[in-house]
Amino acid sequence: MHHINPVDPQSAAALIAQSDAYMAALYPAESNHLESLSALSQPNVLFVGAHIDGELVACGAVKTLDNDGRYGEIKRVFVLEQHRGKGLSKAIMQTLEAHLQATGVRLARLETGIHQPEALGLYARLGYVLREPFGAYAHDPLSVFMEKSLA
Repeated sequence: MHHINPVDPQSAAALIAQSDAYMAALYPAESNHLESLSALSQPNVLFVGAHIDGELVACGAVKTLDNDGRYGEIKRVFVLEQHRGKGLSKAIMQTLEAHLQATGVRLARLETGIHQPEALGLYARLGYVLREPFGAYAHDPLSVFMEKSLA
């Protein structure tokens, strides 16, 4: 069983930097919508991580927003390469969804990219469906927008 716990985003700086590098290798800067450490530290954000042998190896966040109805936007789900395939992303997603449900938010949304088939497959298996851009997002041929009802 994976233990997913809230963590201080500042303590995840190295993991976030690896996430940035991974995304930068896949997409041009204007197509990357990456939350900064300070943005991840805001009161409307839950940032969680998974530790293996004391090392932070995976993370994810959800940001509760009211700019397009009330919803939670899943951000920064990232697992170090050597720990992928262990179910960490799924466990993190389930933790973030449970937080939304516990705080009365009934809709989860996310933006991901066309070059991440593993992520797209995971989200589809978890019940996310394609939708139009939401909130402040514009159409981008490299972006995929998805949402899931948590009701």
